[in-house]
Amino acid sequence: MSDTPMDRAARATPPVIARRIRGLSDRSIAWLFVAPSIILLLAVNIFPLIWTVRLSFTNFRVNRPNAAVEFIGLQNYRRILTDGDIWLTMQATAHFLIWTIVLQVLIGFSLAYLINKKFRGNDLWTTIIVLPMMLSPAVVGNFWTFLYQPQIGLFNYAVSFLTGVDPSSFSMIGSVNLAPWAIIIVDTWMWTPFVMLICLAGLRSIPDSIYEAAECDRASKWRQFWTITIPMVLPFLMLAILFRGIENFKMFDLVVQLTGGGPGSTTELTSINLKREAFEKWRTGYASAYAVILFVTVFGLASIYVKALNKVKQR
Repeated sequence: MSDTPMDRAARATPPVIARRIRGLSDRSIAWLFVAPSIILLLAVNIFPLIWTVRLSFTNFRVNRPNAAVEFIGLQNYRRILTDGDIWLTMQATAHFLIWTIVLQVLIGFSLAYLINKKFRGNDLWTTIIVLPMMLSPAVVGNFWTFLYQPQIGLFNYAVSFLTGVDPSSFSMIGSVNLAPWAIIIVDTWMWTPFVMLICLAGLRSIPDSIYEAAECDRASKWRQFWTITIPMVLPFLMLAILFRGIENFKMFDLVVQLTGGGPGSTTELTSINLKREAFEKWRTGYASAYAVILFVTVFGLASIYVKALNKVKQR
C-alpha cells in the first residue's frame, strides 16, 4: 500500500486537532475552506472602503501625518456638492459616458449582425476586429496621440481627404471643442469589439427554429428583426451597456495618455479630478468624500439597472 502525502499529513496531525476535525460538519468544513478567501476579500476591498468613509468626515492630509486630524462632519460633502468645477467634471464624464455607450452599442451590434451572417473570411475578419481590444490602454493612447498630430497624423489627413479641410488647420487633442470627441473616438475604436462579442453571443443563442417558424407565418425579414432578434438580444445588449458604463465611469489611463484632462479641464473626467485632489493637492479627506460620492452614484445606478435587466430577462 503506497504512502500518499495525505496519509503522511494525517499521521502528522496532532490527536487533539484530528478529533476536532472529525467532529466538524460538512457545513463547517466548507466554511473552513472559504474563510481564507473571505478574509482576503475583507482585507483588500471592505476594509479600505470603511477606512475611506471614515476619512471622508475628517480634514486628514496624507502629506501631513503629524498634523492634528479633526472631525468635520459633512463639510467635505457639502463643499463637493456645491463646487461648480466638480459639476463641470461630472458633465464632461456624462458626455463621454453617454456618447461612447451609444456609439459602441450601435456599431458593435451592427458588426455582430454582419459577422453572424456566414461568409467567406468570417473568422479572419472577427479576429481583425477584436485586435484593438487586446491592446493596452497606454499603447492605444500613445498610438492615437501620433494619429491625432496636426502635421503628421493620419487622422487629420483622412479628414482632409473626405472634407477638403486643411489637415494642419485643426488639432483633435488641442481644441476645446474637439478634444472631448477625440477621446470618444478612441474609446469607441478600442472597446466596440467587446460589445460586438457580447451581441454575437446573443445572436448565436437564438434557435434557428424560431426564424423558420416566422418564415412559415410569412413574416418579413424586417419584422423578424424587430420581433425576434431585438427582443432576444436585448438582455445581452443591456449587459454590454452595464459593463461599458461602469468601466467608462472610472476611465482614467486612456484619457491621461491622450489629453491629460486638457486642454484646460475640457476632458478632465471624475477619475482624473479625483486623482488630482488626492495625490496632487493632497486633500485626502476631501478626496475620500469625493470617492464615496462616486461609489454611491455608480452602485445606486448599477443596482437600479440590474433590476431592470432582470425584469427583461424574465419576460
